Amino acid sequence: MSDGKSPVNWGLVCHVAGLSSYVGLPIVGPLIVWLYKRKTDATADREGREAMNFNISFTIYLFIAGLLCSIMIGYALVPFILAAHLGLIVWAILKANKGESIHYPLTLRFIH
Repeated sequence: MSDGKSPVNWGLVCHVAGLSSYVGLPIVGPLIVWLYKRKTDATADREGREAMNFNISFTIYLFIAGLLCSIMIGYALVPFILAAHLGLIVWAILKANKGESIHYPLTLRFIH
């Protein structure tokens, strides 16, 4: 492109990479994209940090829900957490596709 912008929306790719959780690689997808593009693309850096924080948070929430399965509460929480995770990723993908910045709710800020 002549305007110097990448034809790839790397912010969108960061959020799509969060779906790697559903093939057994939580956090890995967003981490790879963020590390690869964070120094050369400001959007990838910002959205990558947001995707990382979100996926780390939800991995922790899912781990805690797994522990709570021992007292039966976790069995109700796990499906809710998975549905919220998937729904929020889809929401972020749609917003990132429009070029909007995303701030996931329920996210602990580990990476600033």
